[in-house]
Parts: sequence; structure tokens; C-alpha cells
Amino acid sequence: MGAPLAIDVSRVDPDAVTVDALARLQLATRRVLLRNASHELLDLIAFMGLKDVLRLEPGGEAEERE
Repeated sequence: MGAPLAIDVSRVDPDAVTVDALARLQLATRRVLLRNASHELLDLIAFMGLKDVLRLEPGGEAEERE
């Protein structure tokens, strides 16, 4: 198995289609790490029950912007 694939999701729309695509990518490769995920995207991932499927890169949560 190769090295983890870090995906910067800071500019993706936090919607069900995005979460579905990310989950399918994770299931296909088993090595996806999300980087810079917004709080909205993280909430949606948890709501859809995929919190244990989609992994965050350490320090991969986006910081609040003013």
C-alpha cells in the first residue's frame, strides 16, 4: 500500500455530493487524509455517519477565519 493521499478540502462545498465522493475515494484507495476541512464539512461527515471512514490529516482542520 502506498503513502497516504492528503487532499486539501478547504475550498470544496460542504454538501452531500462532496462527502459521497470523498467516501467513495476513501473506500477505493483506503489511504485518503483530509486536510483543511471546514467545520461545516466535518459536521456533515459526522451527520452522515462517516466520521470513522474519512480521516483527517493531523492538524487537518481549517482554522476559523475572521
